[in-house]
Amino acid sequence: MTELVRAVYEIETALPLEQAAEVMAGEQSSGTFVAVARETAELKQRHRATVAAIEDLPPSGRPPLPGAAGDWSRARRGRVMIDFPLRNFGPSLPNLLAAVAGNLFELREVGALRLVDLELPDAFAEVYPGPAFGVDGTRKLMDRPDGPMIGTIVKPSVGLSGEELAALVTELAEAGIDFIKDDELQGNPPHLPLAERVAVVTDALKRVADRTGRLPMYAFNITDDISRLASNHDLVRDAGGRCVMICVTTVGLPGLHYLRERCELPIHGHRAMFGALSRSPQLGLDFVAFQKLARLAGADHLHTNGISNKFYETDDQVVASIAAVRAPLFGGYPTLPVLSSGQSPGLAPATYGMVGTADLLVLAGGGIHGHPAGPGAGVRAMRSAWDAALAGEDLDQRAGRDADLATALETFGRR
Repeated sequence: MTELVRAVYEIETALPLEQAAEVMAGEQSSGTFVAVARETAELKQRHRATVAAIEDLPPSGRPPLPGAAGDWSRARRGRVMIDFPLRNFGPSLPNLLAAVAGNLFELREVGALRLVDLELPDAFAEVYPGPAFGVDGTRKLMDRPDGPMIGTIVKPSVGLSGEELAALVTELAEAGIDFIKDDELQGNPPHLPLAERVAVVTDALKRVADRTGRLPMYAFNITDDISRLASNHDLVRDAGGRCVMICVTTVGLPGLHYLRERCELPIHGHRAMFGALSRSPQLGLDFVAFQKLARLAGADHLHTNGISNKFYETDDQVVASIAAVRAPLFGGYPTLPVLSSGQSPGLAPATYGMVGTADLLVLAGGGIHGHPAGPGAGVRAMRSAWDAALAGEDLDQRAGRDADLATALETFGRR
């Protein structure tokens, strides 16, 4: 039996849905806009993508994308499933995307097109081993066997001196934080190069660990040209660092996979620039599809956004993203969902109630650094709020005996 990749799309077109779907299948496999001499029946049978199913959806009421053909007053919208023979591109993520996405977004026959899911054959699991650490490995390195993992982002994002950064991570570590990460804007800048930042941070954290017995995980942003990823990783590893971070969309899936093949540390996958691929409901890539590709390529942690976030996604979208990352892929690939964007202690009960799990890395930037009593108090407030959420305790009751939490709720509010 021929191995297939099933790609699921939501499209809108002024043409009959069946006609638009056939154009998509032909464009991304053996065909083009006219019949060609060597596209034989035998070649089509072996290599042409086929339309597996079409489900009608209500029209969106949105205007078409630029250049769409036809009378849009007759627009039709549907969910289209197309099967691509694996023999056309093999178990290769970049070549997979050329097939299932490629030129589709430019077709005049569609006025909206979005790749919403992918069903992949086992051949991909044989090539891409996925996360090396995942949820359990991260918990072990953090010494946080249960409950949510509480983390933060270095703020201000850029501009701190080495001495200021050392003081900040010392305060956070002494407050009992599990995880700290560079901001996605902090790569290898002239004002604080990666090598200097690694030395400063690892020294400060080791000093705290000598006093407290706990060493937080720090994700150093090693995002760079692919040729530098391995040496950047080795710099962190050799200094005793325990996590590296890359921006998945800027280094690309091949960059992430290249790092995974050489990596001895958890890979924190940031989704910076993902909105450019996903924000429009008429175009691009849904997070459900994106997260499968990122997990295959090796992301141990992956940003999903958080509820009541400061960006565009709704709570329902965020909850669906978290569920997607937690769903087994080829029976495994246990990537850790990372909640971020406007998170604060007052969101803990609602978040836990909506996602139903504590296998989360919850990152609060301003929600920790903006605490009036300082980042250390912000860490303690986040931990207290999540302890209350897991215990089913009302936040106001907990705040009555926890001044840090009370101040956080007054400052940031609650859900």
